[in-house]
Amino acid sequence: MNSGVCLTTDSFMHAMLYKFKSKAASDLIMLEPDGRRLLQIMTSDAPAKGIIEAAHLSAAISSLEAAVAQDTARMAQARQDAEIQDSDKNTEAVSLSRRAQPMLELLRKSHKADVDVVWGV
Repeated sequence: MNSGVCLTTDSFMHAMLYKFKSKAASDLIMLEPDGRRLLQIMTSDAPAKGIIEAAHLSAAISSLEAAVAQDTARMAQARQDAEIQDSDKNTEAVSLSRRAQPMLELLRKSHKADVDVVWGV
């Protein structure tokens, strides 16, 4: 059965990926929108290449944890509002918490080992 969707290798070659590296953990690969969102939370910027030095990992972890907590509260409120309105609309999306967990794990391992996290290099 043909779904009408044609994906070629060119489609995948043009998708930007972020590849985060640390000597303390396995590489973390994220699609560009997700990687950019997390970088903006952690660094207030989203450069294609960069480094979070070991000395700044604690601040990056705190920023990301605070954003996750805020997003979790927002999603809980949205679910509650949907229940009050008896809405059939699906309010579930992939939460920031789910997107951030692999990054938080990488940051925590790097912080514990006192090593930098780099990407785009």
